[in-house]
Parts: sequence; structure tokens; C-alpha cells
Amino acid sequence: MRCFRPLVAALRTLPLLAGLLLSGLAAVAGAPTVSNLRCGYRPNPLGVQQAAPNLSWELQADHRNARQSAYRLLVADDEKLLRRNQGNVWDSQKTASAASIQVPYAGPALQATKTYYWKVMVWDDQQQASGWSQPARWQMGLLTAADWRGAQWIAYEKLPAEHVTVLPVDGKKDSYQGGNVLPLLRKDFTIKKKLRRATAYVCGLGQFELHLNGQKVGDHFLDPAWTKFDQHAQYVTFDVTGQLRKGNNAVGVMLGNGFYYVPPVKGRFRKLKAAFGLPKLLCRLQLDYQDGTQDNVISDASWQTAPGPVTFSSIYGGEDYDARREQPGWDAPRFKATGWKPVLLVDGPARLDAQQAEPLRVHEQFQPRRVSQPQPGRFVYDFGQNASGIVELQVQGRAGDTVRLAPAELLNAGGLVTQKNSGGPYYFTYVLRGSGVETWRPRFSYYGFRYAQLEGGVPAGETNPANRPVVQTLTMLHTRNAAPEVGAFSCSNELLNQTNTLIDWSVKSNMASVFTDCPHREKLGWQEQNHLMGSSIRYRYDIAALSRKVIQDLQVSQLDNGLVPEIAPEFVKFEWGGDMFRDSPEWGSSAILLPWYVYQWYGDRQVLEGSYPMMQRYAAYLATKANGHILTQGLGDWYDLGPKLPGTSQLTPMGVTGTAIYYYDLTTLADIARLLGKADDAAKYTQLAGEVRTAFNAKFFNPETKQYATGSQAANAVAVYMGLVAPEHKAAVVDNLVRDIQSRQNALTAGDIGYRYVLRVLEDAGRSDVIFAMNSRSDVPGYGYQLAQGATALTESWAALPTVSNNHLMLGHLQEWLYGALAGIRPAPGAVAFNQIDIRPEPVGDVTSARATHHSPYGLIGSEWKKTTAGFELTATIPANTTATVYLPAASAAAITESGQPLTQHPELRLLGVEGGRARIAVGSGTYRFLVQPLE
Repeated sequence: MRCFRPLVAALRTLPLLAGLLLSGLAAVAGAPTVSNLRCGYRPNPLGVQQAAPNLSWELQADHRNARQSAYRLLVADDEKLLRRNQGNVWDSQKTASAASIQVPYAGPALQATKTYYWKVMVWDDQQQASGWSQPARWQMGLLTAADWRGAQWIAYEKLPAEHVTVLPVDGKKDSYQGGNVLPLLRKDFTIKKKLRRATAYVCGLGQFELHLNGQKVGDHFLDPAWTKFDQHAQYVTFDVTGQLRKGNNAVGVMLGNGFYYVPPVKGRFRKLKAAFGLPKLLCRLQLDYQDGTQDNVISDASWQTAPGPVTFSSIYGGEDYDARREQPGWDAPRFKATGWKPVLLVDGPARLDAQQAEPLRVHEQFQPRRVSQPQPGRFVYDFGQNASGIVELQVQGRAGDTVRLAPAELLNAGGLVTQKNSGGPYYFTYVLRGSGVETWRPRFSYYGFRYAQLEGGVPAGETNPANRPVVQTLTMLHTRNAAPEVGAFSCSNELLNQTNTLIDWSVKSNMASVFTDCPHREKLGWQEQNHLMGSSIRYRYDIAALSRKVIQDLQVSQLDNGLVPEIAPEFVKFEWGGDMFRDSPEWGSSAILLPWYVYQWYGDRQVLEGSYPMMQRYAAYLATKANGHILTQGLGDWYDLGPKLPGTSQLTPMGVTGTAIYYYDLTTLADIARLLGKADDAAKYTQLAGEVRTAFNAKFFNPETKQYATGSQAANAVAVYMGLVAPEHKAAVVDNLVRDIQSRQNALTAGDIGYRYVLRVLEDAGRSDVIFAMNSRSDVPGYGYQLAQGATALTESWAALPTVSNNHLMLGHLQEWLYGALAGIRPAPGAVAFNQIDIRPEPVGDVTSARATHHSPYGLIGSEWKKTTAGFELTATIPANTTATVYLPAASAAAITESGQPLTQHPELRLLGVEGGRARIAVGSGTYRFLVQPLE
């Protein structure tokens, strides 16, 4: 040690070197690091139910072309052991593998409710080891019915069996009239020891709010996710350690109806008549003590219940609240429950799963841009944005004063709100308790709106001769699923930027427990948009967990004969037009296509394995419906632009899109079967697909004109995209598609089904110029036209008709092109989770710059290009553990520099070739700054 001290003193004059040595040489210059640890898509999740959860992480390195060569995972059941680098549950040891996403846990069986701690270290392609990552954790959920520890379903009242309706038929008269009690439920309990952790597992149907010791738990809205309640429901897991204390405690729950019960109350909108039962609760509060012992507070006959201040709750009709009925302290200890009664023990869904998708939350908030008074006593607030949400009211008045708020997308000619085409009457009512400024927001219902009409109150600052309640503030709260934002786009063309925002608001407004069609009149999970709009949504949001939930809805809603209904969860059977609103292949095919897309985008093989039986049964069902391999049922190219008002396909004959997607299902299913090692199945589906292809071309293809069916944009596009066109005819069919568009002065005609494929085919054919021309005008129906009509969210019809929904996501397919073509971030052919990337921007029209980012499972991908006097500049960011091909508009490699140097000075870059005025360069991870100099 005496010899070492002079060395230390000398090193003090060399701070950098001293720092390296004195840190024990733990960090090597250029060593990789590991971050963003995720278990089943989420950081530190609760309520994990997978027997072998998938673990993922991201690799960072300061050198280009960084790749992982090995990893080591540690899993412990004690955080202290993990800190000592001891994986007492599982130690993968050093594993030679590039896998950094979807790595399955491979240790001993995991135990219900237990918390597991994990971390990872990796080795890169230069065999440099990272340090250990920061620790992460996951907590297991309740894996069996026994794990509920005897918890029972409890309720205030029970719906008579003869009035239970789990699949109402649209248009049938009610068999039962009347409202229901929206109850409070509570229980006191005592904590006698020092807590280590407390976890609540709660399923309150239809929706619930959990309270502990006088405070709401968490910031979720509309828990739990809605499901096919007659078959299964989801519970929500909360870490509530911080809200409990030694001594006296109290748990309380408020219940709302949601989709579980749609009350038949006269004067309120009621789209469908689902009545699975009346509100009920199942709860286990697990108390883990420092000494290793455990107690449980469970829902049972010892709980008490009473009517709450919510006097009406309907997912379709709104919500009423009477503040005079509040019982202060009901959710706190030592409350005197005078007038409360014992709960009823009732039945509930037999199957319960953990809610693993992100919850709904309040996001953006909007203050009114304008307040008007079109009629005496009626005030209209304009929040400037059409979105899903609720209001927050601050009001002052006398006890018993009542204000009513009616939200709406549109105004009528007189300036009042109209719900004519968005579902009404829908409103919120608040009865004041009469004590100062009162603040209230709805708990169990939401709507899609831009405007709110106030009656019974007066905005602050307005004359008030009748001494009505004074509304101090009224705020619009946007509610949506909390799927993380992972993408951003912008460009130099303002119309395209506005289009991107227009589409995004419809996506946000319809991301709930399912991808809804609209946030007001239906709120149903129509399935075609899940596969057609999926890529657009995935560029902007991480919807992996929500997609898995939707896939579960598909599995549960599938009928015994294999049919996958157009709506999942199937809450209603629409009989108008026969089975056209239940059995349309373009909708039901989400059962096959959505799991496949989730695998391609996120690398989730488990979702394919779990969905495969559903896929097989649906393909078999379609075969029974086919007549000579042609499917003609359903809706076709829904809401295309024809001579009539939009609805079922007008320009494309029935059978074209249905049969095309049937063929696509079969070829996709063959690919899935091969991936899962089911060679016989793959051969069977490939053979059947060939027969469908032959039948499709025999019926719909005109070899003389090279047109499909009527030659509509949708017909030709789906035939090309699905691979139904013979190779020798493909160019001619694409030319016909382009010719039809241009003959209409670049106007679109395809609808809900066809338009995505029009864009895909044009992009693949190198005709982004046509896409730009179609979407750079405001004088014909389309995105620009909707903006010109004042739309702030994408509407249901291309023409922004006031007679339909004005917040629908189903036509938002251009977003996929904005990210993938205009900005240029695409998964390469055959890529899984963006492990291979194409950076291939398409500079078109008057666009002089564009940029996009997408945080993929491997990390951040970026593409930013601009045209300048210096030439074409492109900055590309590629995450570690992936590769990319960069496409540059260049006639010669000599015209290209990277970071100011010729390509020949960059051995890490590989020129793949120059053809057709475009250079292709293979790159690994890193950030690259390319310049293509203009020709002399």
C-alpha cells in the first residue's frame, strides 16, 4: 500500500487516467451499456400472468455497427441478492446470442404475487462487456382461482336472471325498465406490523375506483378494460404500499356500469342493451410484512355498502352526480356507516386475467377558446379540438342547484350543440352541495366532443339576474389509453403536417380498452381498422400490450363455428341487412392478420402460438362460406366514394375485397405455420391459396383490359397488394390504377378497405408522386377537404359529412406513408421488430424537408432529410443490434459524402450499388450524415 500511495498522488495530475484506474477499471472506453429493461413490453409491470415472461432491453454503444454477441440475465427474489450479483432464481450464465428482445424467462416456475428482480449485462461484437444494467422488477399476478384467497364477488343488488342479456340484438325492445344503484363499498382493517409491500388486486364491474384511507388509488380512468364479460373479465393490480399505515385503515370502492350494464333509462341515449349484471366487486388486498408474514383483506360478506353520489352512469348516456349525497370520510377509517347495509354475495365471470395493457388516463387539457350564448340561459363552450374525453367543472352555488353539460362534436345552424349523429341525449348533470367552489369530473363515462353546452348555470363574468350557479371554469380533459408515444413526424408541407395531426387526433380519441370506431355513439371494437390502420398507429404509439388485449378479445368472441365477428368484444348483434355487420372477411381477418403484424413489428412469437388455433378455425370457417373459393358476404369496400351516400361498397363489386383478403389470410397463415414448424399445415394453406387465386382471377380479371372487376381503385389495388396478379400483368394493373386516379384529377375513390392498399401499391411501385398529388388538395373529398371544412379530427366520411361521425380513425392510412415513405423509415422486407431497416425517403412534390423518429423495440430510429443549395442532406439514426440499408438519390457514389468525407474513407459503410438514380448503402448502428452533392 505504501508503494501505491505515491502513484495515486502522481495520478492526481492526470484526472482522466486517475479516474479510470481508481474506478477499478470497471469501465472500458467504448464499452456498451444496457438500458430500458422491459418485461412483457412494460417497465416494472404488476400482475404478470405469463408463465415465462418475455424480457427485453436496449443496447447502446459509442461505436458504429455495434451488435450484441452475448448476454447474461440474473433474476432474484431479493433485491439485496441482485445487488450482490446473485441470481438465486435464475442465472442464464453467459449466453452467446444477439437476442435482446422477447427473451423468455427460463428459470423455475414463478409464484403468484411474488416480486422478481432482474438485470442484464451484454457483450458486444468486439467482446467488450457492459456493466450490469440498472435493476428492474416484475410482480406476478394471480395465476389460479385459489390465488384470490377466498375473495367473493359482492354487490349492492343483483339483476334478476330473466333480465340478463349478454348479446342483445339491435332494435329489439327492452324487456326491463329502470335504473340501478351505483354503490359505495367499504371495509375497515388494521395493520399491526411494519409493512414491506401492499398490493391490491381489484376487479370492479363494469368500472371502479379504488380508494384507501380517503384517497383514490392511482390515476386510471375507466378500469378495468372492457371485455366479453359473460366469459371473462380483467383485474387491475396496484402497489398501494404508500397509502397504508400501521394501525387503522379503510378500503373503499366506487362502482359504475360501463359496458357491463347499459341502463334502460328514458331520455338517455342507449346504443345497445347489454346487461351482463349489476355492478359488483372482487378484491384481494395483500399485506406483506417485514417479518415475512402476510395478511389478506378480501371482498366478502363483512363489507358494507350504500348508494353513492353517482346517481346515473351509462357508457352511452352520460353521468349524473348529486354532491348532496356525498358521505365525507366513507373511504377513511373510523367512519360511522349509519344506514349502510351488508353486501350481497353474487356470481361473477369465471375467468379473470390481469390487465396488462396500459390503462386509460387523462392526457391533454383544453380551456375554452370561446363562450357564446346562442339562446338565453344556454351557453356553448368551444374547446377548439374534437377529442374523446370528459369535462372538469368548477362551480359555486346553492345546495340543490343543478347544472347540465351536453358535449357534442358539432353545432346546429342556431349555434347550439347537436348530437343528432353522434348519439344523444348524452349529458352530464351535477347537483351542488352548496359549500364554496365545488370541483367535479365524471368517473364512469366519456364522449367525443369539441363543444359543451351549459344549462342551469352561468359562466363567471356573465350577467346572472336569476342567481344561478356560477361556473368558474370548465375544462375539457382528453382521455385515452396510455400507450407510450414512440414516434414523431413533421415536414415542410403544412397541409401534410395538418393531415398528420388530423389523423393522430382520431387515433388518440379511439384508443381505449379497444380500438373503437368512434368515441361517442358506439365505442365498439370494429376489427377491420386493427389490421388496416395498425402500421400507422404503431409508428406513433407502442400498442403491443393493447394489441395483445385485442387479440384476446378476438379469441373470446370467436363463435363455435369459427366465425370471428366484426366487433370484438361482441356486445351487440346488428341484424340490419342480415349478417353483413357480423360476417365480413375484411373485418374478421384481424384474427389472422393482427397477430402476424404484432409479431412482425414487435417480435412476439408467443402471440402467434397462442392465436394459431383461432386462425385455423377462422380459415376453416371461411372455406365453408366460399362458393367456388369466392367470398361475397359482408360490407366490401365500406364508405368508398361513389355516387350515393357512403355505406356498403359502391364502386367495387362484392366478392373482390372479401376474396382477396381470404387469399391473403391463407398465404399469411402458411407463413405462420412455417415459422411455427408446422410444415404440413403450411403446405395445405399454400395449396388452398393457389386454388383461391385461380378462382379469383377467373372471376374478376379481364386479360384484355388488365383490369379487375370494375377497374375501381380498390379492386386493382387489393389484387396487386395481395399477390393475386400474375407477374406479367402486374405493371399493367398498376398503370391502370394510376390512370384512374389521374383521370379524376388525382382524386381518390377507395374506402375503408381499399385505400390502404392503394397507398401501399403506389408506394411499392415508386409512385409516391401520385400519393402526394392525391393528398395535396382541398377541393375534393379527402384529408385536405376535411381540414377545409373545419375538421380537427379525422371524420368517418371522406367528405366530412355532418350526418356521420366526425371522429373516426378508419381512413387514416396516409400516416403509414408519411413515416414510411415521405420521411423514409420502413422495416426491411422480412424484418422482425425492425432488426433490419430501410431508410428510403421519397422526396416528392414541393416537400423540401421531412423528419421522423420511431422508437423501435431495439431503440431509436431516425430519418431527417432536406434539400439545400449544398444538395440532398440525410441524417439517419440506426439503433444498436440492427442493420439498415440507406437509399440516397444519387447517380454516382462519387457524389456522396458522409460526415464530410467520401464513402471510400468509411470502411464501416458498404456500397451495395447505384441504379435508377438511387444509391444503396449498407450500414450498422450509429448516426450518419450523408450529403448528395448536386450534379455540376
